[in-house]
Amino acid sequence: MNTFQYQVVQIDGDYAKLKRIDLEDDELKLVARALLPPDISEGTKLLYEYMQYEVMD
Repeated sequence: MNTFQYQVVQIDGDYAKLKRIDLEDDELKLVARALLPPDISEGTKLLYEYMQYEVMD
């Protein structure tokens, strides 16, 4: 199973823009906030694994 690391770059209403931090990538990923943990803010680091996001320590 693939594992990816992201950082929340911007929160815009019901969506968040995520930047991949485990790989050099300039593209941002737009994700519905309903799919993300409720306690995120800009700068939060997320781990995507098994089709779900969780906050990284």
